[in-house]
Amino acid sequence: MIKPTWKPMIFIVSAPSGAGKTTLCDKLQAEFKSLHYAITATTRPAREGEIDGKSYYFMKPEEFERKLKEGEFFETAIVHGYRYGSPKTPAIKALQAGKDVLMNLDVQGAATIRDCVNKAPPGDPLHRELIDIFVVPPSLEILKNRLVKRGKDTDDTIARRLKQAEEEISHWQEYKYAVVNDSLAEAYDNMRAIILAERHKIRNRADDVKET
Repeated sequence: MIKPTWKPMIFIVSAPSGAGKTTLCDKLQAEFKSLHYAITATTRPAREGEIDGKSYYFMKPEEFERKLKEGEFFETAIVHGYRYGSPKTPAIKALQAGKDVLMNLDVQGAATIRDCVNKAPPGDPLHRELIDIFVVPPSLEILKNRLVKRGKDTDDTIARRLKQAEEEISHWQEYKYAVVNDSLAEAYDNMRAIILAERHKIRNRADDVKET
């Protein structure tokens, strides 16, 4: 049987804090074993249940600054007083190994990666198809209830996150896809459908086919 293969792609998932993007990314990783999850580096302390090297790369500020000077990040940002960055090397190695890359980024980070990919010349490891997905809550009121129920933030922090969420949601039209997370199961079905559809597009077919 002849089966077309696809060129490795970059998938970006963005959403306001509390909209469920991390849970959705975790479910995608569990199903699609060929996905390489691009772990973000941060200077913020680990929350309960978070694991270094799996949830984030937790770094001291001085280590983060050193890697920044060495050009080890695609992009960096300051969020709620802490530094975040997307490491280059693991993502590039995954693409070169034939794996799709999944990135969990805010709108600022997504815009930077989008720009890097669009400007990458043929032959560059980042000269890839980029699929960006924006996950939105059904409403800001529902998002507020989720943040309160999560019990991880103070009232002031929640108010700040909601204000930031409103600004982030205004960028949804910059993305190729939008997924409303009203029902987690339905949102996930939509996310996996996007990945499957993109992998089967003729324009993204690899130059060869595999015969099995």
